[in-house]
Amino acid sequence: MNTCIQTIQDYGLRSLGYGERLLPREGFTLCEQFTLIGSGMIWNVYFGVFALSFGFVLATLLGVGKASTNPLFHKPAAWFIFLFRGSPLFIQFFFGYFLFLSLKQQAPMFNAFSAAWLGALVVLFLNTAAYTGEIFYGALQSVPKGDVEAADAYGLSGWTRFKRVIWPTMLRLAWPAYTNEAIFLFHATTLVFFTGFPAQQQRGDALYYASYFADKTFNPFIPYPILAGYFILLTLVIIGLFGAINKRLNRHLPQEQRQKIRLRPNLIR
Repeated sequence: MNTCIQTIQDYGLRSLGYGERLLPREGFTLCEQFTLIGSGMIWNVYFGVFALSFGFVLATLLGVGKASTNPLFHKPAAWFIFLFRGSPLFIQFFFGYFLFLSLKQQAPMFNAFSAAWLGALVVLFLNTAAYTGEIFYGALQSVPKGDVEAADAYGLSGWTRFKRVIWPTMLRLAWPAYTNEAIFLFHATTLVFFTGFPAQQQRGDALYYASYFADKTFNPFIPYPILAGYFILLTLVIIGLFGAINKRLNRHLPQEQRQKIRLRPNLIR
């Protein structure tokens, strides 16, 4: 027990650069594998949280832009969504990495973008913004006309009508699908390991450490199930958090009309 506590102290924050610098070389224990893979999960959570947060804002603009009748807003939003939804995320990572490398050679200010902590985050942010933008666009199309007409009858128009009526209704209709998008985005953070974005000083994500143990022990049936267990726990946290928000958004509706959160896996990202 004391040995495991010491292992957690040594490796619990290793992915952030704190604790033991060298990875264990032999005699790998379950505690070491749980601790290091859990340490790498910090980066997966980092990618997911920040990509979702920034992507939510851009997705709202994209959804509104695509729903606009003005071609100056509709066309760029529609093409942006089509570009990122029409190409695989894995390919977007590679294009993003080589783009940032080219920009880095032209201007030193782009140095940070060639590292995983920022470059991969930008790609995930743009990708989830496109998928969420399409979700929000579909929700905008489904806003009941009666709600808009009622807002007009009360004298609401422009930004006030959007903020008080259209946007809340859009969120309520889109939230179950958006919850699934959030789950898939966190799962997609494992792709960062396979891209060109480097993990500096062996400070990788959860899959980085799981692969390390699988390579060293020639036994993938311990580290990868541990990794899967961490993501299952993370998924349960997301469902619980987004489910609470969903109840808040639907609190004014009768119980039988409230949409419930259901996990609907995609076949491909």
